[in-house]
Formats: sequence, C-alpha cells, structure tokens
Amino acid sequence: MRVASLLTLGCAAVLSRADVLEDIEDTATEATSSVASVVESVTSSMVSKPTFTPTTLKAPFLEQFTDDWESRWQVSSAKKEGTEEEWTYNGKWSVEEPTVLRGIEGDKGLVLKDKAAHHAISAKFPKAISNKKDTLVVQYEVKLQAGLECGGAYLKLLQDNKALHAEEFSNASPYIIMFGPDKCGSTNKVHFIFRHKNPKTGEYEEKHLKNTPMARITKQTSLYTLIVKPDQTYEIRVDGETARAGSLLEDFEPAVNPDKEIDDPKDTKPEDWVEEAKIADPKEKKPSDWDEDAPYEIVDEEAEKPADWLENEPTTIPDPEAEKPEDWDDEEDGDWEPPTIRNPKCDDASGCGPWEKPMKPNPEYKGKWTAALIDNPLYKGIWAPKKIANPAYYEDKAPADFEPMGAIGFEIWTMQNDILFDNIYIGHSISDAESFGNSTFTPKKDTEKAVEESEAPKPDEKDDSPIKSPSDLSFTADPVTFVTEKVKLFIEIAKRDPIQAITFVPEVSAPLGIGLLTLLLVLLGGVGGGAAAVSAKAPSKEELQQKAKVAQAKAAATKEQVVEAVSSGTQRVQEEVDKRTTRSSAE
Repeated sequence: MRVASLLTLGCAAVLSRADVLEDIEDTATEATSSVASVVESVTSSMVSKPTFTPTTLKAPFLEQFTDDWESRWQVSSAKKEGTEEEWTYNGKWSVEEPTVLRGIEGDKGLVLKDKAAHHAISAKFPKAISNKKDTLVVQYEVKLQAGLECGGAYLKLLQDNKALHAEEFSNASPYIIMFGPDKCGSTNKVHFIFRHKNPKTGEYEEKHLKNTPMARITKQTSLYTLIVKPDQTYEIRVDGETARAGSLLEDFEPAVNPDKEIDDPKDTKPEDWVEEAKIADPKEKKPSDWDEDAPYEIVDEEAEKPADWLENEPTTIPDPEAEKPEDWDDEEDGDWEPPTIRNPKCDDASGCGPWEKPMKPNPEYKGKWTAALIDNPLYKGIWAPKKIANPAYYEDKAPADFEPMGAIGFEIWTMQNDILFDNIYIGHSISDAESFGNSTFTPKKDTEKAVEESEAPKPDEKDDSPIKSPSDLSFTADPVTFVTEKVKLFIEIAKRDPIQAITFVPEVSAPLGIGLLTLLLVLLGGVGGGAAAVSAKAPSKEELQQKAKVAQAKAAATKEQVVEAVSSGTQRVQEEVDKRTTRSSAE
C-alpha cells in the first residue's frame, strides 16, 4: 500500500509539471520498450531450443565466434580510400547472442552494431588457403535482425601477401573473392566477384557474375554457400538449395578470356559508303489534286443543338456551402469569393453554356505526300571495321585456380545495424560444409521458425473487427502488445488524473510495471523519501533529465524482477487454463 500511495502521489506531483511531461513520457516509452523486449524474450523461451556445442569439424578456416574470438579477429582503424572524403572505419563490432528470434541457446555471432557507419574487421588464416586443382567451399550464416534496406552483408577473401595488416584492412585491400548478399532500393543480389590477373599485363580485373540470385531479406538466419570446382564450374546455394550454377568461363562480365579478334582501330569507313537500304522512288510524282494543306478536322455543318441544352446556364457556379473564413480580412485579403463547383444542372442535360457546332474528320484530308520507298541500288550494307588478331589475347583455361588467400574480412557500409555473421566455413570439402550446416543452420532455422510462429497472432485471433479498447487485450495472446498498450493507456490517463490512472490500469503498478514504477520513484527523488519527498519542491527540468538517466539504469537493474514477474504471470495464466480445461473435461 505504501508503494502504491507513493506512486499515486508521485504521478500527481510530477505529471502536473507540463514542462517535464514530455521527458517523462519519452523515458517511460523507453522503459516500456525494455519491458516489452523482456516479455518477448520470455515468451520465445517457451520454445524448446538446442544448446550451442562447438563443432569438432576441422577445416582450413572455421569460425563459430567462441570466447577466444578476439585472438583471431582484428578491428580495422584504417581510412576508406578512393572517396571524396576519407572516412574512418569507426563502426563497432560485438560478439553476442541474437536479440531477435534466438535459435540456439549460447550461440554467439559477430554483430555489426552501428547504423550508417563504415565497418571493417578481418581475421588471418592459420596458413594461406589455395584451391589450385581443388574445390573451394565458402559458407557462412547471415542474420538480418533489423532487416536490410540499404547495405551489404558480404565477405571478402583477401589476397595473401606480406602487406596484409589487419589493422589497416580497408576497401583498398586486394581481395580474391567477394561473396554474399547486398541490397539497396531495387537492387537485391548475392554477389560473386573474383579478381582475375591478366597473364600478359599482370593487371587485375574484377569479374562479376551476370545473373545473380536474390538475397533473402528476413530476420531468420540465412545460409550462403559458394562452391567453385576444378572443372571451372560454380554453384551458389541459399539455405542449402541451389540458387545459381554455371561456368566461370561463360557467366561473368567482363569475360575471363578476351576475344581472339578485335576491330582494327586504324580502319575507317569510306566516304562514299552507302548504308541506306531504302530510298524514295525518284520516278514517282505528287498527284496534282493532292492538297497537303487540307485540315484534319472541319466543322460539322449538319449538327443541331440538342433540345435539352441549357444555353443560359453557366458551366460552374459558386459553391453554395462555402463559408468565408473567420480570419479573412477584406482590407488585407481583398473581397472574398467562394470557390466554384461544376453546375449540377449541367449533369442532367446534354450541356451548358453557349452551344457551338462540333468538329468532324475532314474527308479531304490527305496529309503530306511522300513517294514510295524502293531498294537503294547503291546500298552496300552496314559498315564495320575489319577484324585483326587481338594483341592482348590470352586463354586462361583454369580461372578457378585462384591465387592464395590469406585472410577473411567484412568491409561493409549499411543503413541497418545488428547484422549477425556466424558459422563460417572455408575449405575444400562439400560434404563437410553440408555436415556443418546440418548441425548448426538446420536446427537453428527450425527453432527460429517455431519462435516466430509462437509470437505470431493465432488464426482464430485474426478478427476483422478492430479492438475497441485496451481492456480487450489478452496477455497470453500477445504479451508485447499487452504491456505496450497498457502503459500507453496509463500515461494518457495520468496526464489528466494520475489517481484514476492507478485505479483504471492496475497492471502498470503490478509486477509488469516494475520498470515504470522504478522510473517514477527515481524521478521523484528515491524510494525512501515517502510522502515528504513528494511534497518537496519539484525538481528542475535539468535535474529531472539527470534523474531520468539514473532511472533508466535502475530500470535495467530490475530486469530480473520483470522476467520473474512475467514468467510467473504466464505460468499462473497457463495453470488457470489447464484447470479450466481439466474441469471442462470432467464435466
């Protein structure tokens, strides 16, 4: 009772301050979001989840972001090169469990944390990876926890060289393969780009897959797999299913091998070369009676005015329902005139206003005369320069023999944060990669789907009739909406009458309202002050904002209490449902 009374007095004192009401509402909204997040976590935890167990699989490079991940990965502090401004890679990285649709307990991934920031991080391989005369398999998981509107989630396999410094990894670092999803606006693709060395000039050129598959933009985990075989074929799989397959020698732009012949740059078209296949017949003459000036339309002299034509009625009239605005000033704004509308009398007649004879097509109209076309006797065809042997020609029959790769890196700019990467496999065994995916991705995907289904509205709850009141909400049906709407209702009522808010929305001051209760008490100067603290002088806006920060910290400290309250509340509701079901069956 003492806490409830304090909350009531606190609401009355604080919410009466109009100048701080907005700050309280914003902070309370944040607290509500936090509580809703906890509720979502608790309800999703009702789905049975597997527990993370590190794989025993061996590969040239395999990463599951276990506790020792920092010994392998290095965040870059380089500058982004080749741009008008030199941006620093200041985006934050973290290794943590997903916050959305968690599929495996204890399974952590590498998370890109900042929106609209440049991120770069890399890890050196224990030793350079070469796939010469061997299969290359690149596989990793991507989880777009906040979706993806504009940004990339691809990886790069970096060229092995002495200048490979992880702390200087940037967009200028030479890579061998770039692979993974990228989306911005209407562009949505899974990149596969490889850098190919011209054996004659020694220069590198990017070869882009022309017909790319689409990325999967979902908050569930997606698995991307690239397979390149020694027979110069490739395969891209998305979630274990083949999305694209083909040949390195045929499906890339520009092509791996240049044309054997090219146009002779010294050859020019002769001045008398004729490319016009048709010409006007010079023997044909315009007929003497051909009138090019005859108009396309003429007045229909036979037309008569319809009997119901209202010639004395205007087509528009002043709007009879329009009223002069109260703030209209005739001296400053001029004489007010109502807007005009279509004359309704015209709708019931053939027309209004002065009648004129309509136009009709002119039977004498012929237009401009032109002679008929005939074959041009001087036509020689479309000119093209002669072909010569391409001096830059070469034939690389094995572009799949990539140069050795010394590291993996994520160098990304994106408008969305919380992109999570996990379970990276880089090796030579398709079966090992499949086995790895079956033990990590498959159970994770199944659990994520179950969690998503558990949080979705039940089919019988999808009613066309809108909810008329927050009182109609059910905690068991949709806990997140229940908490959010109840607190919104509490705040709205408290603006007018805090005491009535406590009475009408008791859920907010019950276990589910711990976070908001803590917030209000801290804003009022602490839990121990009692009524005397409430009756003291109200704090200034600056003091209140400072207290709001403290409140957020204390609200976080009550998280375990909220979890326990939600869990026990859910359990009590379920027990009651079980009792009623048992009782109903007995009857």
